[in-house]
Amino acid sequence: MTQQVVAVVANEATAATAVLTAWEHTGGDRIRVLGPIPAWIGKDGVGRASESTARTPVGAWPLTEAFGIEPAETRLPYRLVTTNDWWVSDVGSPYYNRHFSGAPGTCPFDEAAGENLGEAGPVYAHAVVIGYNRDPVVPGAGSAFFLHVTNGEPTAGCVAIPKPDLEVLLRWLDPAKHPVVEISG
Repeated sequence: MTQQVVAVVANEATAATAVLTAWEHTGGDRIRVLGPIPAWIGKDGVGRASESTARTPVGAWPLTEAFGIEPAETRLPYRLVTTNDWWVSDVGSPYYNRHFSGAPGTCPFDEAAGENLGEAGPVYAHAVVIGYNRDPVVPGAGSAFFLHVTNGEPTAGCVAIPKPDLEVLLRWLDPAKHPVVEISG
């Protein structure tokens, strides 16, 4: 049963901004633990995601793992990433919408259709994987959706908030409480 909900609400489906609020559900009570926080979302707003849009996927998705170029305090499984870490967006690859470790120039997928996590810079100081299109994975339905540090601009479909707020969120998220992100607009 989900006890932690990260709500991301856009005022309208075409907006590139939203408000993030984190809630803890205990018994019959819902307690706000973080927010409201201004967030950037996909430059095409929210709705049906794909590889050909910069849209944040509408729906409820699990938050089960995290990564970053900096260490983090979190109970989620956390991977420190380098330039040998990728998120695969090559629709023809069996690794589509998954993490892959491999040196640049040696990966068994089109690296131009992947994201080198270690090269992304400060936006990936910390990131939580949004479990959209993960089980089952549908090639072309969209990949590499994360809750990450903002650079002050719309994203390609991720949700981005200030680093201090993301660090608080990372410390709060608990896999035993089955956290999810609910995205609406």
